[in-house]
Amino acid sequence: MRAWAVLFGVAFGVSLLMPATPAAAHNQLTGSSPRDGARVATAPERVELRFLARLDASTTKITITGPDNVDALGGKPRFSGNRVSAPLAPARAGLYIVGYEVVSGDGHPITGEVRFTLTTGTPAETPEPTPADPTAATPAPTTAPAEATPTPAPTTPVGATPVPRSDESSGGGWWWAAVAAVPLLAILAVARLIRRRAARR
Repeated sequence: MRAWAVLFGVAFGVSLLMPATPAAAHNQLTGSSPRDGARVATAPERVELRFLARLDASTTKITITGPDNVDALGGKPRFSGNRVSAPLAPARAGLYIVGYEVVSGDGHPITGEVRFTLTTGTPAETPEPTPADPTAATPAPTTAPAEATPTPAPTTPVGATPVPRSDESSGGGWWWAAVAAVPLLAILAVARLIRRRAARR
């Protein structure tokens, strides 16, 4: 009975170890900093990934993608046992995706990603003011043209002919009256002469 008990115990122990052997051959992610799904206000200098087994630097690939699909990997990753850390070059606030590809001990590649959100973007550099060019011509101020002063119209009514004021014009009326009276006097003299001749007959 003791021999059967020993054999049963050995077989049971082997059965427990057999499924664990292939599982141990496959590496997997055990943690990260920042953690998957985290929201951080300050961008970390480096992103760290932790795995179940030791990593091979020659076969491990790390990528970091920022908002608008911009590459945010700031340099080469550093490996330490089962850990790998990569510098982060944050562009602005938004979602960052850390992708990884590792090769397990049995040669099976394992890929995955860790996502975190940066809630505060990096401040943009303030551009230095450009000094003004002293040689540039300063545009002259634009002034409205002065309105022309209207010339006052003459006070003489339109169509009226100004009468010259002279001594000759004042005597001209009498001269025309005398000329007009000459024919009249001649007619009166002729009429008187005819009457006299008629009376003598």
